[in-house]
Amino acid sequence: QMRIWDINPGYLNRGSLLGEHRELHGIVSVLVNKKKGYSKHPETIRWAGRGWALRMRHKQLSCEMALRGFREKSPVKTRSGKGKWPDGYIDGPEQQFMLLGQKYADKEKGRIPLPGNIQQLWSHHKYSVLARDPNLYKEIGVKVSGNRIAFGDLALILTESLRRQPAENRIRNAVQHMWGYVPQGFQGARKDTASWGVRKLLLETQRIAMAAGISYIISSTALSELMVWLPNQRY
Repeated sequence: QMRIWDINPGYLNRGSLLGEHRELHGIVSVLVNKKKGYSKHPETIRWAGRGWALRMRHKQLSCEMALRGFREKSPVKTRSGKGKWPDGYIDGPEQQFMLLGQKYADKEKGRIPLPGNIQQLWSHHKYSVLARDPNLYKEIGVKVSGNRIAFGDLALILTESLRRQPAENRIRNAVQHMWGYVPQGFQGARKDTASWGVRKLLLETQRIAMAAGISYIISSTALSELMVWLPNQRY
């Protein structure tokens, strides 16, 4: 079944990640070249007129692929509907987590383990939200700690929050929080990062988190998706 997922690609295993990448290029080809094959598919219809959003989803996939050691060499250049994402979902974010749980029951899992409760779901997304809206970060944190938000509602808020462009200074702030979990001195890690650009700081956080096996940071959506929004990203 052709599918473009809406939840963060960190949850996808290798097969699903590469599979969505192929299918996204297929949808772009159908829409750009006005091909009849799959033109009536619900997923194609959902992304029609959303070339910019397809490009951004492709960046999310590509940055996740890069984190896992794959090289992406086929950028998506569509631009239609700038700033606009699809109006709805074929399956909502909560249902997508359930579908992946069924799909991966006896298979390889993704970089980020599928969440079993709101606390796990929030811990995966918290730095991505901090990079966009510190007030929302505090608000969600209070609701989660008090068990005052349903899983489905939280999944929807988080999925849509990650579609918003974060300011570069807030990306730096979020990555600095993540950097705090990096063991000093590990493979050249250093305490003074003030002279580093945001991209270098994020790349070093990625490198050391993966090499040192820092599960809390490896399980963060921010580890790959914040790279999407930094300048000079070619995908």
